[in-house]
Amino acid sequence: MHPEKRPLHRRHFLQATLATGAGLLILPRTSLFGAARPGNKLNLALIGAAGRARAHYLGLASENVVAICDVDENNLAEARAKFPAAKTYADWRKCLEQKDLEAVLCCTPDHHHALIAIAAMNRGLHVYMEKPIALTVEEARLVRATYLKNKTKLATQAGTQRHANPNFARVREIIRDGAIGELRNVFVWGNRQLPKPGYYPSAGPAPAFLNWDLWLGPSREHPFNPGYFENFKKKPNGNCLQWNMFWDFGCGQVGDMGAHTMDLAWNAIDAGLPTAIEARGDPFNPDVTPVKMEAHFDHPANSWRPAIRVSWYQGGAMPASPKPFIDLNKIDHGVMFKGTKGHLVADFASRLLLPFGDTADLTYYKPRAQEPVTPPIGDFQQEWFNACKGSLKTCCNFDYNGTMTEQMALGLVAYRAGKKLDYDGATGRITNDSAANALLRREYRAGWSLNAANLAANL
Repeated sequence: MHPEKRPLHRRHFLQATLATGAGLLILPRTSLFGAARPGNKLNLALIGAAGRARAHYLGLASENVVAICDVDENNLAEARAKFPAAKTYADWRKCLEQKDLEAVLCCTPDHHHALIAIAAMNRGLHVYMEKPIALTVEEARLVRATYLKNKTKLATQAGTQRHANPNFARVREIIRDGAIGELRNVFVWGNRQLPKPGYYPSAGPAPAFLNWDLWLGPSREHPFNPGYFENFKKKPNGNCLQWNMFWDFGCGQVGDMGAHTMDLAWNAIDAGLPTAIEARGDPFNPDVTPVKMEAHFDHPANSWRPAIRVSWYQGGAMPASPKPFIDLNKIDHGVMFKGTKGHLVADFASRLLLPFGDTADLTYYKPRAQEPVTPPIGDFQQEWFNACKGSLKTCCNFDYNGTMTEQMALGLVAYRAGKKLDYDGATGRITNDSAANALLRREYRAGWSLNAANLAANL
């Protein structure tokens, strides 16, 4: 038999391996070679064990959950029952020091998100972060920059799981293929209304099972009150609707459903950072974010469309309907694209194409054949698991989602500034109002910092 055709038996394989160096025997867990190997499971930390975390329990069962972190002992006990081999922590900074970690799935309240994302990535850990990945412009930029520095070795995914709906791809295809002509305007809205009068007063000491100081984390001091939790007496839950309207704990509708609905538009328009922003809404309340607000973002032209204006509406503010017989208010969270030939109206799962009268005969629109149709994403969480073990590619990484999050945060800055702002995305600075630059960031309590290198030292 010719030497090149000789079968490679086990003894010959071992000899060849030893001859070429032991490095072949030490493949990294995330290598493409080992991605599909049976038993190739990620060593994961679950940070924030209740609320949204419960939606991840089933998927996490296919991996190795080696660490669980929560400030609530009851939540830790519930998660530990699901993942009995995991070590438990109250402080996520200590959790991230566990040596065998490879990835982090974070479901904490929003005011911890950016700090956890940056700290985890700087420790070489893959990150799945529930939305929003940041509260402020400064946080969004630092999360994105940290990811870009590590994108050749880390997989990230923002928790905008609706992105996996096939409708997201269909909307993008219809816009890119010219069904509404040349794109001019994009309108995005959410009608949720959660008014809050202000921060809650003291309700006495926190119960023994809850570490209130760690729940506050980087945010300013506030007295404990069960109002920040859902059904606290029966079973405390981390429902974001109880606390994300407060400036110190969230960014209101912008970071809540806005993170999902703007994603439907963002996926279709290939936009970077806006050059100008203006916003208006409810009178400013230093405690809580506005219920009613609208924000408008000017985006420059790109290779396939002209300059466009993207608008966000919330809490009862709405764009004008394209026709009297179309009631946009019946779409709780939706997007409307306006082009030179018509409108496309969509929610998360469906879309409506509305040409402009008889002149828009659709002869200019050529639906794509089956082959170029965007393939389905499949399970959103599993896409991240697979990326951690191989390709590193996800649909909502911290670059894509980071620019969108920065834009939405800029809407709140313009609302607070009360004027149209010019923005330099390269430097992350407002160029026509120096005072407004102070609104791009937030203050942290002593012992907490965006500088992840200092987090462990501050314990």
